[in-house]
Amino acid sequence: MSDRARPRALTAVPGVRVGHFTDREAATGCTVVLGPFRAAVDVRGFATGTREIDALQPTHIAPRADALVLTGGSAFGLASVDGVMSWLAERGAGFETAAARVPIVPAAVVYDLGVGSADRRPDATAGRLACDAATEDDVAEGRVGAGTGATVGKLFGMERAVPGGVGTWAETSSEYTVGALAVVNAVGDVLDAGGRIVAGARAESGDWLDSASSLCNGSLGARLFGPGQNSTLAVVATDAPLDRVALQSIARAASTAVARRIAPVHTPFDGDVTFALSTAPEPRAVAPDLVLVIGVLAARALGTAIERAVTVGTA
Repeated sequence: MSDRARPRALTAVPGVRVGHFTDREAATGCTVVLGPFRAAVDVRGFATGTREIDALQPTHIAPRADALVLTGGSAFGLASVDGVMSWLAERGAGFETAAARVPIVPAAVVYDLGVGSADRRPDATAGRLACDAATEDDVAEGRVGAGTGATVGKLFGMERAVPGGVGTWAETSSEYTVGALAVVNAVGDVLDAGGRIVAGARAESGDWLDSASSLCNGSLGARLFGPGQNSTLAVVATDAPLDRVALQSIARAASTAVARRIAPVHTPFDGDVTFALSTAPEPRAVAPDLVLVIGVLAARALGTAIERAVTVGTA
């Protein structure tokens, strides 16, 4: 694909493919980002569900990941990673060991149980189907993949919540491309670039209730929130030749977009996780100002992706 033809999505970054598996009846699904790539992670939520994210530490022996999985189904949905691993192994991907290549596939979950069928969650077959669907072309947005059963604005209960979903966007500098993808299933409201609510808890009148302000002025009263039932999962990627230490800085910078676009955010009831990837074949020493530029572009792209998750795509 020529640079001119690349979509304004995570797949604008060369070397990235994205595939969704969507189960509309069960209101769940998973999203796979295929590499390989160097990767790092920034964990801000207090209610995360993850797999193998320690492999993204700079000190880990495996130098790169082969794929990422974002999945619905809460921790049950981590079973989808098994299908992704077998799909990759069949194609010779993975970290070379004495006996076999072992695919490195970090993953994170959103909680969508009870939105659809609570007893049907993404499994190994779902992971394989997401890999089969992976493309470097446009990425479907809205209630697809891991965002199929996502909801936002849940501080007043599910009856006041609105749909979340998947969103994606990309930004470019004079040299490099930075793409972002978000699965938005937050307890809080989603804001546009000007701080206005674009999705969140609704009053009977249809107006936004403004969850953060309600918490501050005490109008929510005494409520018992369900722990671990919300998350915003984010991926930012670039073709800049960053090592894993620099990518940790990019992941942290990108997480600021989550804080700017969701309120309240990083709560005890959210499992927010941001991954940062580089598809450049080899890392090299880069100037701090390049890390700054990539971080700013990552935050900008992710902010737009979060907004698009609730305003664009399939209904």
